[in-house]
Amino acid sequence: MTSQVEQASKDAGPADTAVPGGAKEVRRLDRVIIRFAGDSGDGMQLTGDRFTSETASFGNDLSTLPNFPAEIRAPAGTLPGVSSFQLHFADHDILTPGDAPNVLVAMNPAALKANIADVPRGAEIIVNTDEFSKRAMAKVGYAGNPLEDGSLSAFNVHPVPLTTLTVEALKGYDLTRKEAGRSKNMFALGLLSWMYHRPTEGTEAFLRKKFAKKPEIAEANIVAFRAGWNFGETTEDFATSYEVAPATKAFPAGTYRNMSGNLALSYGLVAAGQQADLPLYLGSYPITPASDILHELSKHKNFGVRTFQAEDEIAGIGAALGAAFGGSLAVTTTSGPGVALKSETIGLAVSLELPLLIVDIQRGGPSTGLPTKTEQADLLQAMYGRNGEAPVPIVAPMTPGDCFTAALDAARIALTYRTPVFLLSDGYLANGSEPWRIPEADELPDLRTQFATGPNHTLDDGTEVFWPYKRDPETLARPWAVPGTPGLEHRVGGIEKQDGTGNISYDPANHDHMVRTRQAKVDGIEVPPLEVDDPDGDSKVLVLGWGSTYGPITAAVRRIRRTGGHIAQAHVRHLNPFPANLGEVLAAYDKVIVPEMNLGQLATLLRARFLTDVESVTQVTGLPFKAEQLATVLKEAVDAH
Repeated sequence: MTSQVEQASKDAGPADTAVPGGAKEVRRLDRVIIRFAGDSGDGMQLTGDRFTSETASFGNDLSTLPNFPAEIRAPAGTLPGVSSFQLHFADHDILTPGDAPNVLVAMNPAALKANIADVPRGAEIIVNTDEFSKRAMAKVGYAGNPLEDGSLSAFNVHPVPLTTLTVEALKGYDLTRKEAGRSKNMFALGLLSWMYHRPTEGTEAFLRKKFAKKPEIAEANIVAFRAGWNFGETTEDFATSYEVAPATKAFPAGTYRNMSGNLALSYGLVAAGQQADLPLYLGSYPITPASDILHELSKHKNFGVRTFQAEDEIAGIGAALGAAFGGSLAVTTTSGPGVALKSETIGLAVSLELPLLIVDIQRGGPSTGLPTKTEQADLLQAMYGRNGEAPVPIVAPMTPGDCFTAALDAARIALTYRTPVFLLSDGYLANGSEPWRIPEADELPDLRTQFATGPNHTLDDGTEVFWPYKRDPETLARPWAVPGTPGLEHRVGGIEKQDGTGNISYDPANHDHMVRTRQAKVDGIEVPPLEVDDPDGDSKVLVLGWGSTYGPITAAVRRIRRTGGHIAQAHVRHLNPFPANLGEVLAAYDKVIVPEMNLGQLATLLRARFLTDVESVTQVTGLPFKAEQLATVLKEAVDAH
């Protein structure tokens, strides 16, 4: 059976050409960027999530950028209270949520004013005219009505009384005007679903499930959703709808689903527990933007996952470290402020040499900073934020879906080398989403490890004993002895230990040896070499990124290459230890540019380690880089070389 969207795809002409579509015109596009914006209570995140889910099921490639206030309930109608959700979807491979929206849906004057600077000339703006009262406009600094004073003449403005139309559609329901008006986001979703030929069955099924205990509310939302669709179909103001074909060539064969970074990371942790054949233990304290991982993992007790919501950050990591001592794959999740509180226990984990994953979903700082905004400013904290010499491996995912693979990689390192490991994601990856191919079970790494089962050392008199700090000669990992194993009793604690025996030691030479051994263990961790994308092999400029800058950097590099520029690109996943060939790669280029959402933390490490004069491109706005912004910087460098 051919769906309406599939039929539209068959009927459509080449990109950006209009073709007949019944009573209205259907225009074929290769990509679209939509931004929904309104008060934090207007349901913009839900609306964006639903549009994204239907877009994923249709087969488009996509990337999203949710953006919401830091305050739990910012004052309604104010600029700080604006919540938005941007979705970029296409019929080809894309990497970012887009620089600027082609369509802005503004639910009130604050949403319009907060976002209009990002909207390019000629873009579509759908405005909820019901909210444009004199009081609402004055609250955000509009002296006159922007819908009437000509200030929006550069845009295709569609004034739609969303609230009135929604209330009218729900007349037959026992709802007050205020209650009915809450469904205006579903009306807007229906309108946009019509405009871009999105499937509707999934959204209706979602609403019935979400409001299963309130069937009348579910039905009201479905009616509002259908009313929005029908409004688009019948009104003369929307003479054209748009079709973006599935991205059939963008993905390798497989089964895909829409995946956010936090969800992918959660699944990666569950998979790591299964592949290690160990119970997974999460000791955590809720903190934005990491709390979703705690919520998700709590659903998976059937996979041997235990979750503990502690009374504070210190208790959370303390419980996790105790679980590691007891033989579990232990995890603690947090953001930057929580890492500061956990730092002493991370140092204890370094001393005890136990496997522990510290998941830091970075956000804007310092202190409370910008809880709902993204940043990459915890790298130096992860590298050095403990007393004494306390080296910890660091792994950073580069896309939302890559959070799954990075979690498995971090678990591999922790289990193999008996060490705490930092997994540095950020708010952009955590809340953003993309299509993710579900891997086959046989594609996952074998993470099984052996516990100590008996004595491992023979004394001079022939007595066999257990030495808790006798090391594997290849990995320098100490044995992992589960408490209660007969004959394997041993001391733990934060005071320095004697090499081999684990006894308390204040000997200067022993301390020097243990410090250097722990550093050597981290330095010797096996990580793959850095891969460089340099198609022609004659580039003079290298752009080097880490973490979530991958998408904007790659999009910018593509723009440079399309115009004939020669530029190389590399992305660092392992930040401690660095790939063995990193110094060689840096030395091979005349200029190295390092974009970061901080003030140059990786650049600082590279200069110190390799004496390479890299150029920093930095941004700390709480938002990811825009591809065009980076492309401008990179083009200047390429043209100069």
